[in-house]
Amino acid sequence: MKASAFTYHKPNSLDEALGLLKSEEEAKVLAGGQSLMPMLNMRFVQPETVVDVNGLSELSTISFTDRVELGALVRQKTLATDTIIEQHLPVMREALKWVGHFQTQSRGTIGGSLCHLDPASELPMVALLYDAELQVASASGTRVIPIKEWGLAYMMPSIGPDELLTKIFIKPWDKPYGFGFQEFARRHGDFAIAAVGCLLKLKNGVITDIAISIGGVEDVPRRFIECEDELRGSNYDINEIKQRIVNPLNQINYLDDSLVTGSYRHKLLKGLLARAIEQAGTRTNSD
Repeated sequence: MKASAFTYHKPNSLDEALGLLKSEEEAKVLAGGQSLMPMLNMRFVQPETVVDVNGLSELSTISFTDRVELGALVRQKTLATDTIIEQHLPVMREALKWVGHFQTQSRGTIGGSLCHLDPASELPMVALLYDAELQVASASGTRVIPIKEWGLAYMMPSIGPDELLTKIFIKPWDKPYGFGFQEFARRHGDFAIAAVGCLLKLKNGVITDIAISIGGVEDVPRRFIECEDELRGSNYDINEIKQRIVNPLNQINYLDDSLVTGSYRHKLLKGLLARAIEQAGTRTNSD
């Protein structure tokens, strides 16, 4: 099957792109195309207009002042090798080991991943760990959306049809801290059945701060606040941690589909969560 007919635009400036999104009805934005192109060809989406933003080089930059600033068009392969990411957001590089394959990472963008918002997507999980802020622009101006308010429902970000995600702002954690990312999929590069990201700070064997994000198990990837609250202030003892995470895990409304049951996801997440916390613990030093 091939895509239904649509009008194609490739703007040369951000203002031109925003003008098109304002004037054209039923428009879809083409960035990396790793999600949109299959959906077009299967006619899961049938837009009247496609706006190709790949010519907007100002959205392809990475910089750091007091926070990491990522353009929405930064490719996944760039994130995986960039020194700023390596220094300030090491868990992002860890997560990218699980994302697709070399070919898809060569085209896929961080903005596309955030906007597609697949429940099993790794980059939204990383953004959630750091309480990222997302800047969206329209012909009327810009606004900043906290990542915790980004996911409204299944594959539904809180962005308007005339808006374009332009930048992602991420404030790194102060060192020292540890990080971990664990995932299970049927094959490498497949969408995760369950995934966990973790940032961890320890002092004298006590968990002083922790951030956990989960993906693949609910309608949207999210911060696992219930588990963070249970573990913060407790001893860093993996056996004790395994006991403490039981109750938060039981509160999740697990996805149950034709391929994987909710109870299987529950069991997977329990093991992956303990592994991610332990992995983070081995990468941090007590003060």
